[in-house]
Amino acid sequence: MSAGVASRRTIAARRTARRRRSVVALGVLGLVALVLVLATPLFRKAVNEFTLPLTNADVIREQAAAKHLDPALIAAVIYAETKFDPRPSSAGAQGLMQILPQTAEFLARRSGATTFTTADLATPSVNIAYGSYYLRYLLDRYGASKLLALSAYNAGEANVDNWLADARARGHRLTIARIPFPETRAYVLKVLQAQRDYRRTYRTELGYR
Repeated sequence: MSAGVASRRTIAARRTARRRRSVVALGVLGLVALVLVLATPLFRKAVNEFTLPLTNADVIREQAAAKHLDPALIAAVIYAETKFDPRPSSAGAQGLMQILPQTAEFLARRSGATTFTTADLATPSVNIAYGSYYLRYLLDRYGASKLLALSAYNAGEANVDNWLADARARGHRLTIARIPFPETRAYVLKVLQAQRDYRRTYRTELGYR
């Protein structure tokens, strides 16, 4: 091999090595920049709002205090129902907490409200007030059992009463695994997980000390 060829190969090898070092350096810089971005409170807040949204926190806090509920539970039900994006369901449920008009009318009579109209369910503060009232009612009805209250919120009291009667007849408790409706099983699990997530992620917004 001539000295010239060897020299050219050495130069080429050095250039390749420099390019590789440059690529590695750029990769490291990019990773550092990404870590810095991910660490910023603003970015974390944006991620939270996308993956675990929260609006009307003041109303949730007020209704939680008035109804003796965990604010994270109210937020979790809203998350499971609409992810804080209210829209009418195919069954006619309305607003953030997806209240059926007939359920709202029942709650209005029970609470003594005299000016309620179905259109009021589109107002977030009204919807959250009625949804929170219904959660409180269901928790009281089912002995503070979140499993039963959430099941009834999703599937209706009549179904839960039938499941309970069947469970008692068979000599066992109604557990999440024994809920007959797959949708309701998934709903209960989703709300319970979201309750933990909201309590951890939005401690200040939801009024935890």
